[in-house]
Amino acid sequence: MSFWDIVWFIILSYALVAYLMLLFSLIGDLFRDRDTSGFVKALWFIAFIFVPFLSAMVYLIVRGKGMAERSVRRMEVAKAEQDRYIQQVAGQPSPAAQIAEAQQLRDAGEITADEFATLKSRALAV
Repeated sequence: MSFWDIVWFIILSYALVAYLMLLFSLIGDLFRDRDTSGFVKALWFIAFIFVPFLSAMVYLIVRGKGMAERSVRRMEVAKAEQDRYIQQVAGQPSPAAQIAEAQQLRDAGEITADEFATLKSRALAV
């Protein structure tokens, strides 16, 4: 085996891995698109199987801009959900703060010792 055979093998391996990554990305985009009917999805999938390189290039040309827009939309939704979760978790006081607040209420005479015990057990249960 010569040096150039090894170089050619590396180049072909790289091209195969790059194509597979592209194909998985295209199939993922195709099946996440809610605006495309099932019949059209099936036709694209069959095209990916029987005419792989040509159908991948046609898909990128025809639907490439929509792919980017759908990807940005998915990332925005994920970021909004993450921000909402962080605000929800960060907005809750720690159990120690809840117990200290309940103790102040008990010391002020606004709640009884039994109510303080209940609040303390709820804070520790979280």
